[in-house]
Amino acid sequence: MSENQPEGRLVHEETFPVRWGDQDAYGHVNNTVYFRFFEEARIRWFDSLTLTADGQGEGPVIVTTSATFHQELVYPTRIRVEVRTGRAGNSSLENFYRVLGADDDALYASGSAKVVWINHDTGRPTPLPDHLRSLSAESGQ
Repeated sequence: MSENQPEGRLVHEETFPVRWGDQDAYGHVNNTVYFRFFEEARIRWFDSLTLTADGQGEGPVIVTTSATFHQELVYPTRIRVEVRTGRAGNSSLENFYRVLGADDDALYASGSAKVVWINHDTGRPTPLPDHLRSLSAESGQ
């Protein structure tokens, strides 16, 4: 994923403040916190689609995730997290993320995750819901 041409189809954005507690001993946002930023934006996106991530029935689990840190992020500031979709499989959907400055579009981090739809009772993959599949980058909608 490059700064100028992010991967995937933009499906959701969230803006929120960096919290004082997001910092580490070095005075910048700890690298583990970026995964929380990705998670918060992803869950809010699922909520907007009325998809629940409550561990009941069917729902999403993350099987892989990664992040690339482009520059330091320090408190206080506001960020915007983009959620993009990539390729959809039978039961999975690629997600891509960018953490940007809310006011200046500076790129702080980019990342990805593979979401697999599972049946929580059996713990086995189940087909991705059609309305989620329709939002994949390859659907063109």
